[in-house]
Amino acid sequence: MDLREVQSRLISLGLYDGPIGAPANTKAHDDAVMALFRFGHVRGWDRWPAARRTIAAGQLLCRMDGIDPGEIDGLMGPQTAHAFAVYGARRTNGGKPVAEVERWRDGEEGAGASPTPAQAVIWPRQAEVAGFFGPVGSAQVRLDFAYPMRIAWDTKQLVSGTSCHAKVRDAFRRVFARTLDHYGHETLVKLGLDLFGGCLNVRRMRGGSAWSMHAWGIAFDIDPARNQLRWGRDRAELAKPAYEPFWSFVAAEGLVSLGKSRNYDWMHFQAARL
Repeated sequence: MDLREVQSRLISLGLYDGPIGAPANTKAHDDAVMALFRFGHVRGWDRWPAARRTIAAGQLLCRMDGIDPGEIDGLMGPQTAHAFAVYGARRTNGGKPVAEVERWRDGEEGAGASPTPAQAVIWPRQAEVAGFFGPVGSAQVRLDFAYPMRIAWDTKQLVSGTSCHAKVRDAFRRVFARTLDHYGHETLVKLGLDLFGGCLNVRRMRGGSAWSMHAWGIAFDIDPARNQLRWGRDRAELAKPAYEPFWSFVAAEGLVSLGKSRNYDWMHFQAARL
């Protein structure tokens, strides 16, 4: 889903009559994108630069094709990157879904199940989370971070907290308090442990059809760009030795690292056993 693909789709919708490959800041391109936004009821786009509008146009086109890109915000977060990968795979497959991209995590329940932790709180297995936490998106409270975090795909934007499920707030809070105590603020920033990749997000799993653990606000993502979904320990930043203390704080709360357990999605830890 690049500039040329966006323009090609805009032509097919009768919104664009300029050349394929024209810069995003040309009037014909921008007029077509703005028309698409009006059709899709997108808000806030009038304050975005041309490049961000083009990404947002790609997000909206994905949504129109039944692919979930997350919020239409023109920012290249992990959900948008996955949506664009799904779009590209379908495009090369005649528009049909590609299981290896969209459903590769289906059937993972019970495969190499994680052990029951010895902590006072025993988190449920993934298949049991609805019974333990309730409906997706319910019982949310504010989690105040122990230190300011940067939005991973917009690092100039700082956030002081997020929403999470009430049952996990204390555990999450202790993880980051111990992280600050151990590393100190300057070091944890150098390590990217302040790069917030998301918590509550009512969506399906990327690469699967079941609800994501994020849909309950019981999962947390750190530094997604350097710890991408399908990267193993040979590429993921969070697999390096410097992060072992951080993962020990996660494990001390009975929380599960998908990187440690399955060697993918190293950005992610959750209050649910596999």
